[in-house]
Amino acid sequence: MLRRGGDIGERRSAVVQPLALDETRLIARIVGRDLRAFEQLYRIYHPRLSRFLINILRRPHLVEEALNDTLMVVWRRPEAFNGTSKVSTWIFAIAYRTALKARSRHDEPVEDPQAGFRASPDATPEQDLGRRQLQEILATAMGQLSPEHRAVVDLTYFHEAGYREIAEILDCPVGTVKTRMHHARRHLKGMVADQIGPDWW
Repeated sequence: MLRRGGDIGERRSAVVQPLALDETRLIARIVGRDLRAFEQLYRIYHPRLSRFLINILRRPHLVEEALNDTLMVVWRRPEAFNGTSKVSTWIFAIAYRTALKARSRHDEPVEDPQAGFRASPDATPEQDLGRRQLQEILATAMGQLSPEHRAVVDLTYFHEAGYREIAEILDCPVGTVKTRMHHARRHLKGMVADQIGPDWW
């Protein structure tokens, strides 16, 4: 849940460690120009980045371009990954910077009404069933937040990142992440409390 997002990443570290190790190996192979390794990483991150970017950009026509630009950075400069963070943190940071650049080059956003209805690809159908309805409610309300606030909510809730990881991705202090989450939560609560209920917050 949103209120516990700051420590989700820490609680799940033991679960995601093997996957993180596999992704680190893929990056090492990409450094050696292994196209199959890149294709495998592309398949892993295409759905995750699509969801993240559509929530940041809210402009469907820019998402694929930003996604491809992000993954081309991975292909062209895999050696930039220095192993001090998770591969996912590194890739999401590239995606966030790419999205900000794309957003700055274009006019007012064109909202995608389906943006929030895309479920996280990380969950099994059973795990996702109860979460999907909540995501749909939140996604509609998220469209009224700023891109910076949407990024924090999206990474916390839909990608289950902890505050420290989000701070790395957004290149800002942890305190800023917490402040953005506080304001985002307050706005979301005002918009959807009657649909979710007061106990959820």
